[in-house]
Amino acid sequence: MKNTIKYTIILLAAALMASCSDFLEKRPYDAVDPDMAVTEDVAVALTNACYSTLMSSNLYNMRMWTLDILAGNSNVGAGGGTDGLETIQAADFITQSDNGMALYMWRSPWPGIAQCNIVLNSLEKADIDESVKAQCLGEAYFLRAHYYYILVRLYGSVPIRTEPYDPSTSAHIARATLEENYDLIIADCRKAIELLPAKAEYTGSDLGRACKEAAMCQLADVYLTLAPNDNALYSEVVTLCEDIASYGWDLSTCDFAANFDATVNNGPESLFEVQYSGSTEYDFWGGNCQSSWASTFMGPRNSDFVAGSYGWNQPTEEFMSQWEEGDLRKDVTVFYEGCPDFDGKAYKKTFSNTGYNVRKFCVPKSVSPEFNTNPANWIVYRYADVLLKKAEALNEMGQTAAAETPLNIVRKRAGLPAVSSLSQDAMREKIIHERRMELAFEGHRWFDMIRIGDGQYAVEFLHSIGKTNANLNRLIFPIPQTERDANPLIEQNPGY
Repeated sequence: MKNTIKYTIILLAAALMASCSDFLEKRPYDAVDPDMAVTEDVAVALTNACYSTLMSSNLYNMRMWTLDILAGNSNVGAGGGTDGLETIQAADFITQSDNGMALYMWRSPWPGIAQCNIVLNSLEKADIDESVKAQCLGEAYFLRAHYYYILVRLYGSVPIRTEPYDPSTSAHIARATLEENYDLIIADCRKAIELLPAKAEYTGSDLGRACKEAAMCQLADVYLTLAPNDNALYSEVVTLCEDIASYGWDLSTCDFAANFDATVNNGPESLFEVQYSGSTEYDFWGGNCQSSWASTFMGPRNSDFVAGSYGWNQPTEEFMSQWEEGDLRKDVTVFYEGCPDFDGKAYKKTFSNTGYNVRKFCVPKSVSPEFNTNPANWIVYRYADVLLKKAEALNEMGQTAAAETPLNIVRKRAGLPAVSSLSQDAMREKIIHERRMELAFEGHRWFDMIRIGDGQYAVEFLHSIGKTNANLNRLIFPIPQTERDANPLIEQNPGY
């Protein structure tokens, strides 16, 4: 998958007779020539290009994990001055419509959506092998849903495009309703579930493509987001999580630390990952970067632990106080003075403004010798998350005793005692806590906070740690003013 998606390609006419592994054109075209036949190789190459946007620095290579800074798990760190200023503003909830983080995260998903639309509109009537067609369509549905799901949680309702762009029509589209956005996301997830193979059916270079269980997990996440206003959806979450388990997933066979081992990638706990090869063929700072930024940016500053060591994403004292005694995840997740050595080097609290750094994404120089050679994938969905989703849904359905089972599976792997006989409210807090520690710095905490209690949980928590500028309006970003200038039909979010 790494070597296939590395070449995120739409075809030159001369390449149409080549195998899909030979498609080397970096930049996709905006459409498929209607006079050209869509062969199986063309279908696969078109679909490969749908993944490219995920690798962007303004999605999973940086901005998605900086949401943990907004959530209060960590501080920017970085080099001071204006370094990371847009993230600092966002984390202080003083963002305006000219904020760079808000602009880049708005712009990034749209090329992926456009590419998915090309696939979905080109392949429906293509005369190709039905299994190839089904898989390609399933991947495109999954990814289009994923890109829209990122947008609606960050900005609220957005315009909907489901057709390739036609330059003869107006580019000005008003925002759809939030209900319409979610209807599309849910429909796309359901189609992906129907069409995609299970992860176990992938082999060789195809391992890492979107699979059936990833689509189920994504739909369960969507339902958890919507469930506070439609409690019947909690039952749907439980069903989806049980359906995933039926494909043979077993957390007891999965090593927590292996999820963050750059030499493992697409391991037994992973449902879906953003793929990086560590290749230096493309510019590290460019849109098609093939090296993960996580280790380079999060490596402790002045430590020489990893190549780069820019010192971003420093855990706060409040976050560190949340570790339970004996939690085996702590020494994998964070650096603190007295923690186990990293690659033979001792950590010093002077490496960080807070005294702590994120450890779980750091890659030793023996694996990534330069700042731009990190081959570690970024896990979007993994099985521990599925178990915690199930526990949350069961508890919200009033089945608190039943919620103990999936929760305790996660806690057992972490070396923690089982919980039992909790009230529904106490169980809710325990599950929120478990998600925070299990999935720390993986980009989930912010989205968890803003969905619980329709955002009220987020506001109360943020106020408790001193972020008093936070309010319900500020839980979504402003629509960037440059985008509103270009499309006057897009209205601004309240409070900006």
